[in-house]
Amino acid sequence: MNSMDIHQILELLPHRYPFLLVDKVRSCEPGKSIVAIKNVTINEHFFTGHFPHHPVMPGVLIIEALAQTAAILTFKTHDHKADKKSVYYFVGIDKARFKKPVMPGDTLELHVEIKRFARGIWWFSAHATVDGQLATEAELMCTLRTIDSKTD
Repeated sequence: MNSMDIHQILELLPHRYPFLLVDKVRSCEPGKSIVAIKNVTINEHFFTGHFPHHPVMPGVLIIEALAQTAAILTFKTHDHKADKKSVYYFVGIDKARFKKPVMPGDTLELHVEIKRFARGIWWFSAHATVDGQLATEAELMCTLRTIDSKTD
């Protein structure tokens, strides 16, 4: 059970503000599962335009937070760090459901489990909770690809 602080997350993920959506890893069992945290604050850039009279975190960003959590799990599983020669793509989503709005002040707990890996594609079961209540669930597919150096 490896926890990670923001500095360790920044070593793994290429994402930066305002698009880094994982603040902390509570536990990670490489090859199996991960639990991470996103602290949702009123200062998030998307709240100024997403229902300003009733701020709600966009569902697509909750899914993105789950995908970033999946990337951390993949990188920890393969002892890989983000670099300029590769990119981790989110390639598919199935069975996405949004059960509870996520609001400023919430702590979003991100749970991701590896279901399988074949031909360079990772399949994950993922869900996010707030105070133990299910907020979002989905099945995710991701892949790590080498960037063609001719495009630099």
